[in-house]
Amino acid sequence: MNDETNYCQFHYSYAIHKYKLYINNNHKCTLWKMINLNQLRVFYHVAKNLSFTKAAHELFITQPAVTAQVKLFEEWCDLKFFKKKGRGVCLTTEGDALYSHACKIFEYEKETENVIDDMRHLKKGILRIGTTKTYARFLMPFMMQHFHDKYPKISIHLNEGSSLEMINSLIELKNDIGIITKVIDHPDIEFSPFSEEELIPILSPGHPLAGEPFVSVVQLAKEPIIMRERGSGTRKYVNALFERHHCTPNILMETSNSEFIKHLVERGDGISFLVKVSVYRDIQDKRLATVPIKDEKFYLDAGISYLKNQPLSLAARAFLETLDNLAQGGRPIKGILSFLSEKKPL
Repeated sequence: MNDETNYCQFHYSYAIHKYKLYINNNHKCTLWKMINLNQLRVFYHVAKNLSFTKAAHELFITQPAVTAQVKLFEEWCDLKFFKKKGRGVCLTTEGDALYSHACKIFEYEKETENVIDDMRHLKKGILRIGTTKTYARFLMPFMMQHFHDKYPKISIHLNEGSSLEMINSLIELKNDIGIITKVIDHPDIEFSPFSEEELIPILSPGHPLAGEPFVSVVQLAKEPIIMRERGSGTRKYVNALFERHHCTPNILMETSNSEFIKHLVERGDGISFLVKVSVYRDIQDKRLATVPIKDEKFYLDAGISYLKNQPLSLAARAFLETLDNLAQGGRPIKGILSFLSEKKPL
C-alpha cells in the first residue's frame, strides 16, 4: 500500500481472523489481515520458554490448545516459527525476529498494566483544582500538604482566578474541583459549603472613619471604593450589601489584585472590602484599619464545587474525602483563620 492510498476500514470476525479493507484510488480492494494478539501471546510464551508445555502452564490452558493456536498463527502468517530440536523446539530465523518484537509489545503491555494499577491505588495521577487567589494563598498550602501526606504520588495542578472563572473552568473540563464562592447557580455544578469567610471594610489607619465605633452602609457608599472585579464572590456580596440598603457605591476602580487594593487603601486613595483572612496581618501591623458596620456582619460562603454529571477521578474523590475530614462531618468551618489556628500556629 503506497502513500497515495486512501482507505476505509471495517472489522468483522470470521473464526479467529480479523481484517482491514483498503481501497486505493483506482477503487481496487485489497484485504489485509490484522494480527491476532491472542495468538501472538501464545507464540510469545512458547518462544520465551522454548516449550509448549511451559507455555500452557503460564497461560492456564492445555498443551493441545497451545499447539493449535501456534499452528493457526503460523498458517495466518504463512511462516514457520518453530522447528524440532531433539525432544524440544527452537526458533526459526523468522521466529527469532518475531520474538524480539513480541517481547517489546508485552513488556509495554506490562508497563501499561502497572500504570493502570498505580492510578487505581492513587500511586499515580493528576488532580486539577481551581480556586480564588485568597484561598490559594491562605488555605490551599495546608490542604495540599495534608493531601500529599496521604497521597504523595498525586500531582496537583492549581489554577487561580475569580469564582466565576473557576466555575467556567469546571464546565470546560479544565479543572476537576473548584474551591470558590457560589456566585451563580448553574444546573450542572454541584456546590457544597465548606467555609464562611467574614467580609470587612478596610481603610487607611489615618482615615476619619477609622476611629469610629461603627459606620453605616450609607457612610461607606459615599467613600471612593476600590472594588474587587466582577465575577468574584467578594464583589457579589458587597453589591448585595449596598442593594439591601438602597445605596449606590462610589466605585473608584475595579481590580482582581488584592495586594494592589491593600496598597491603594494604605495610601489613602479609597476604602475597600476584603475577606478578613487576607488582611488580618496588615491590621495587626497597623498598615490597615477596619471598623464594624452598624447592624451588619456579612459572610462570604465559600465551598467545594464540581460537575454533577461527570465522573470524578479517584484523586478528586480522595481530595473531597480529605476536605470532608478536615471540615469534621461536612459542616462549614467558621473562617480560614479559626480553622488554621486550630490546626497549626499562624
